[in-house]
Amino acid sequence: MKVMKFGGTSVGTPQRMKEVTALVTKSGEPVFVVLSAMSGTTNSLVEISDYLYKKNPDGANEIINKLEDKYMRNIAELYANEEYRQQTEEFLKDEFNYLRSFTKELFTSFEEKSIVAQGEMMSTNMVVNYMKEQGINAVLLNALDFMRTDKNAEPDPTYIKEKLNAIMEKNAGAQVYITQGFICRNAYGEIDNLQRGGSDYTASLIGAALNAEEIQIWTDIDGMHNNDPRVVDKTQPVHQLHFEEAAELAYFGAKILHPTCVQPAKYAGIPVRLLNTMDPDAEGTTISNATEYGKIKAVAAKDNIIAIKIKSSRMLLATGFLRKVFEIFESYQTPIDMVCTSEVGVSMSIDNSAHLGEIVDELKKYGTVTVDTGMCVVCVVGDLDWSNIGFETRVLDALKNIPVRMISYGGSNYNISFLIKEEDKKRALQSLSDHLFKE
Repeated sequence: MKVMKFGGTSVGTPQRMKEVTALVTKSGEPVFVVLSAMSGTTNSLVEISDYLYKKNPDGANEIINKLEDKYMRNIAELYANEEYRQQTEEFLKDEFNYLRSFTKELFTSFEEKSIVAQGEMMSTNMVVNYMKEQGINAVLLNALDFMRTDKNAEPDPTYIKEKLNAIMEKNAGAQVYITQGFICRNAYGEIDNLQRGGSDYTASLIGAALNAEEIQIWTDIDGMHNNDPRVVDKTQPVHQLHFEEAAELAYFGAKILHPTCVQPAKYAGIPVRLLNTMDPDAEGTTISNATEYGKIKAVAAKDNIIAIKIKSSRMLLATGFLRKVFEIFESYQTPIDMVCTSEVGVSMSIDNSAHLGEIVDELKKYGTVTVDTGMCVVCVVGDLDWSNIGFETRVLDALKNIPVRMISYGGSNYNISFLIKEEDKKRALQSLSDHLFKE
């Protein structure tokens, strides 16, 4: 069985919902479908929550009314059969009345998570009813019945596998199984969400639980590109990536995929394909545990980076110096992207400036601190094992006219990273494309 996940734009209009239905039933084989909320819905639900936090029920009701009107117009367009139109209309009315009930009670983060979860509840109900109208044997499974996180807010794969397989046995024989992405229950039974990766994470967890043949992530672009198409002209989709390569690209700026969301698929050895609902015949990108040897695959960039250098000839060689430095970042929950050391100093980059002032104050106990803002990490990904003679030279040659603040190489077999000024980003990305990908 294949798992197919569709994002908000893929189910953003009644026409798109019809196209998704045609896609998932094309092969005639049983499939498991994960749906996001209709595009724009989650933003509206967050806005409703914001009004309720601010104790402004009138503002919240105004957004609820606008959203309800939009959905009622959508169902009028989606269904031809009066029975399914009325059935869906009644469900949606109950949903919006449920949202209105929050305007009369104390509002906390628990209520907010319940509100935000309703977007996926609405989209899955609309699509499954449309499929039934078309005569398709479709079953709606509530993600809250099997998707759960543990006390560390991480997915609980044992629980998910056990519950989901039991539910699948009870609903054996369906052509399409549909569930909600993103939402779950936490270890205490409260409505929560998966946060990182959202619906992609749901699809990956379900694929691992069912030992799926393949996990397909359908979006509005044809896979991961070999460079940022917003900055560089004539980029091309990368047809094959190792899970590590995909994670590096996702972490360093490829927004199509969250770096952690495919980990369950990686550990289960299940390939993940990134496909385009607007061009379903495009090859897209396949991510698996296979490595294409001897190839540089892609470039990504991450903006708003801060470089911090601490220089201390007195302390650097002292036992525990680096540990003390890293503990400062840990105490302020600030991850480090890159690290470079020398005999008299250590440089690090971060992408979160929330506690920059406190971090710098703490670091000054151990040496002279310099901060550079407005920086950018450029990441080159591929088979970059150190035994591949000359690969790093090709990358460095592309950046020979770009001032480079830091270089990180050797921490991974799949990545070389450079820290440059944001103002040099476009020039750097274009030069890398010209040197690495043009025949």
